[in-house]
Amino acid sequence: MNVSVILPAAGLGTRMGREKSGTSRKQFMLLEGAPILIHTIRKFLLCPSVTEIVVALRTEDMDWARGLIHQEHPSKPLRVVEGGESRQESVEHALASLPPNTDLVAVHDAVRPFIDSELVEKVIAEAAKTGAAIVGIVPVDTVKQVHKNKIRSTLSREHLVLAQTPQVFRVPALRDALAEGGQRVAEASDDAWLVEKAGGKVLIHPSPPENLKVTTPLDLRVAELLLAARN
Repeated sequence: MNVSVILPAAGLGTRMGREKSGTSRKQFMLLEGAPILIHTIRKFLLCPSVTEIVVALRTEDMDWARGLIHQEHPSKPLRVVEGGESRQESVEHALASLPPNTDLVAVHDAVRPFIDSELVEKVIAEAAKTGAAIVGIVPVDTVKQVHKNKIRSTLSREHLVLAQTPQVFRVPALRDALAEGGQRVAEASDDAWLVEKAGGKVLIHPSPPENLKVTTPLDLRVAELLLAARN
């Protein structure tokens, strides 16, 4: 079974602001001397089921990123492609570049560097059986549905999950969802939603709290503490 991982990393990091690393691009901010993107790549290099990693980047970042990747001496194929203006466009570009014999594709946020390799293997195995599987976490706070700052209802956490990545799909399912999505592609917050709207069934696997997405300066501080604790 051939499994490709897509890491969309062409974002501008507008929520992060300019941090001490001198960049607002969260995927390139440093954790213990290495960009967050590199920490994420390292996790997937440890996954036995992963046969290839594809990083979607802005054009101006591609040569620089290739140099960083070369320094990692990757143990499996690891390449970069030109990303798009949106996350979905980046996924589409990377998807179009996959070898024709690719069975499964795992899309993962480039700024989730603490994903557990064993969890990746579990989600890949589930997607191989069912066609689509993602990870998610039950919210710990009470969730309110609102309209114009007025609470309309309180939602039961028993039936709620916060979707995370990796999100793993059989390649035809994701390709068809993107092709049929139309305007939904531009509006989509994750790939699983597009597959759901196309009629696909998506299994969800519980994710640990450590699967942090680094999107704000506070997230970066938490990531530094997590990495220090693990080391």
